[in-house]
Amino acid sequence: MSTGYDKGFRSVYSLTAHIVFVTKYRKRLINQTLLARLNEIFAATCNKWECELLEFNGEVDHVHLLIRYHPQVELSKFIANLKTVSSRLIRKDFTAYLATYYRKPVFWTGSYFVASCGGVTVEQLKVYVEQQSSPTR
Repeated sequence: MSTGYDKGFRSVYSLTAHIVFVTKYRKRLINQTLLARLNEIFAATCNKWECELLEFNGEVDHVHLLIRYHPQVELSKFIANLKTVSSRLIRKDFTAYLATYYRKPVFWTGSYFVASCGGVTVEQLKVYVEQQSSPTR
């Protein structure tokens, strides 16, 4: 029976993050071709960081990534790398198309959204911790 946890040298963990990137000026420019290429780029980048892209999808002005990662990954650096690599490659692959939207070499806005996620809610964890038996001595 699999528990869904990963094992490290001295740890057992399950770390998952939901990440959202928004296009610069919230331009509505993401089409199916661009979305498919972003999927390839994000999967390859995750692989280089020894992470796993669990889910990926997007709309015309933003994308959602669900990523499983290990404790050694500095999440802010990983996210910065995802944005940098994807922006550079998308601008290279779709130069003419993006020129109709942007005059400068940009793609994503400077910010991002990230939320940790797992199999239980905060409320469920609170109840679990409250129900633990305290030491009597």
